[in-house]
Amino acid sequence: MIIYCAGPIRGDKQYQSFYKEIIKYVNSLGHTALSELNEKFKSAFPLNDGQIFKRDIKWMESSKFVIAETTSSSTGVGFEIAYSLYNLNKPVLALAKKGEKSVSAMVSGCNSGILTVKIYSSSEEMKKIIEQYINEFENN
Repeated sequence: MIIYCAGPIRGDKQYQSFYKEIIKYVNSLGHTALSELNEKFKSAFPLNDGQIFKRDIKWMESSKFVIAETTSSSTGVGFEIAYSLYNLNKPVLALAKKGEKSVSAMVSGCNSGILTVKIYSSSEEMKKIIEQYINEFENN
């Protein structure tokens, strides 16, 4: 299954390691994690902002759903969540590390029926949440 993974790229990179862990875990489950930080999809040449936008929109369109790491605020991740929910009608799993920065009110306050917000306290808990979400998605 193709899954778009969203996380901080240019903004607050303090929690980018969690995002990279999500990508690796999705791949380890036998799925394809679409992300600029997935080594499988590194561009052979630098992309300009317009090319990145077009690529990421195509990736979101081709995915079954989105997993977003939302521990740190990121304008890009917020855009990807909103675009997926309201333009593509794609489900989104938004993850955030417990006890860190609070999730944006624009995410935690969103009442979309296809947005799931989960807080995790450890890498193992994060992986369980992801695996459970994927399994539920596959079984529906």
